[in-house]
Amino acid sequence: MIMGSERPVDAEAVLAEALKAFWVMVGVLAVIWAVQVVNWADGYGLSVSYGIRARDVGDLTGIVTAPFLHLSWGHIEGNSGPLFIFGFLAAFRGIKRFLALTALIVLVSGLGAWLISADGTVTAGASGVVFGYFGYVIVRGFFDRHRIDIAVGLVMALCFAYQFTVLLPHRGISWQGHLFGFAAGIAGGWFLRERRPRPVEGAKTEPLTGPATGIGTGTAVEKAAPSSRADLLEELDDLGL
Repeated sequence: MIMGSERPVDAEAVLAEALKAFWVMVGVLAVIWAVQVVNWADGYGLSVSYGIRARDVGDLTGIVTAPFLHLSWGHIEGNSGPLFIFGFLAAFRGIKRFLALTALIVLVSGLGAWLISADGTVTAGASGVVFGYFGYVIVRGFFDRHRIDIAVGLVMALCFAYQFTVLLPHRGISWQGHLFGFAAGIAGGWFLRERRPRPVEGAKTEPLTGPATGIGTGTAVEKAAPSSRADLLEELDDLGL
């Protein structure tokens, strides 16, 4: 193993994924703000038409469209910062995993709001997705066993601890979407965790054959066993992962 040659490759890979995550979130925010301009010009008719209507079996499309819609400029401003921060932190380990996570959060958060919101209400906004990313960032490090991600999750949990109060029932706030989104983020941390192959421990011997006759000489060589679990974790720790 040549540690010196692996470090630059891993660092470049992480940096490349972080750059992708940055531009993905810039694109997401650009779309949401473009939709907001059209929505505002329409008197927020889009939010009413394409939001989540509680238990309206005839219209489930709002589950997918509601995260792109908001009900005021203050609403979208309040969601944009946390959405970018938590979205970037959720995406920088891999865009494919991030897209799967987003689909899970959107569906679970939207279904939760659709199922238990009050009759006659319409839910719109990206806050359910924000809470989903928030929950994912908090637990991902523990499930993936990345020390850096554990530290990031703890810092985010402490810095945004006040957000946990919004998971409780509040009048005029879709706590249902928040709660189900948060739960979906935690579930996503488990289902989308990194699977690491188990190292095979122990040694194996094989007989040597003579150079010309191919007859076994009775001498044995010991094949080096693959790195143990402890060695693997130590190597990952050396890489800061």
